[in-house]
Amino acid sequence: MNQFHSFVIKEARHIVRDRRTMLILFGMPVVMMLLFGFAITTDVRNVRLVAVTSQMDHQTQAAVERLAASEYFTVTAAVGTPREAELLIRDQKADMAVVFGKDFASRKSGVQIIVDGSDPNMAQQWATYAQQTIASPLAAPLSTKLLYNPQMKSAYNFVPAIMGMLLMLVCAMMTSISIVREKERGTMEVLLVSPVRPLMIIIAKAVPYLVLALVILTVILLMARFVLGVPLAGSLVWIFIVSAIYILLALSLGLLISNIASSQLVALLLSAMVLLMPIVMLSGMLFPIDSMPTVLQWVSAIVPPRYYIEAMRKLMIMGVGIGEVAREVSILTAMTALLLLLSLLKFKTRLE
Repeated sequence: MNQFHSFVIKEARHIVRDRRTMLILFGMPVVMMLLFGFAITTDVRNVRLVAVTSQMDHQTQAAVERLAASEYFTVTAAVGTPREAELLIRDQKADMAVVFGKDFASRKSGVQIIVDGSDPNMAQQWATYAQQTIASPLAAPLSTKLLYNPQMKSAYNFVPAIMGMLLMLVCAMMTSISIVREKERGTMEVLLVSPVRPLMIIIAKAVPYLVLALVILTVILLMARFVLGVPLAGSLVWIFIVSAIYILLALSLGLLISNIASSQLVALLLSAMVLLMPIVMLSGMLFPIDSMPTVLQWVSAIVPPRYYIEAMRKLMIMGVGIGEVAREVSILTAMTALLLLLSLLKFKTRLE
């Protein structure tokens, strides 16, 4: 056991001395959290709007003022015809236009919304927000209650997704590169002939990354709560337990990649192809899985981050108990056991 501890300390010191590794481990989570939390957002803010009014009566003026006073829109111009508004949108001087008809004051109708539809999702949000803002405050509005995210902050959606992506990339990529590095330098043979069993050597190399991943998880949760304002409604104990299962899954996958790859470059390429694209495209991080074609929904069923992201959204945002995420936890546990078994079998085969 003392030899095992020595190997763990040796690997931990090697990681700490490597400044590039430490920069990747702790710099990437901070940068990604700030980017997705502040820069890459789907929140409706400062949409450039053109008001089209053939006649400016009191009701029309009040509606335009409500749009201008809203935090969602910035009224950049007022024109007399829809054609002029379309030209402004085509010239990229406006994002959308609201056309008020002549009978708007009397009938509270006759409103047309012209939107730049190059981004269909955002265009639909702009139109919905404009309709709600234009609606007369005296009229009975449609009652809408938003559960869990009443302010509709995109960070509520992105933070669990970033956790799933970062933990998978950091654990799998760093573990695979670490073991392949030993092979390239010829030091793996020295380690394998030591008194410690080969399996203990691999576990000893994975333990520091497990600890670092938990530290990274803590940093992400602290930034989510105190920087981005994302609530942690669920139990922190269950968040860390489910995350630990997911981290073990990522470490097992990294071990499997290290047994297949012959060099650090190959390990990086495999990690990029096997991990990065499926995580971004098929995990539900950016695009709803239910909106994907049926074939891609089947493919997404084997992408581990999908289940971790779903579990974290339920635990962090909805504040549910472990019973409501039992399905996701069961799938992650089964995947972890399968990947670990495949990794160990492949490792033993290569040793022989």
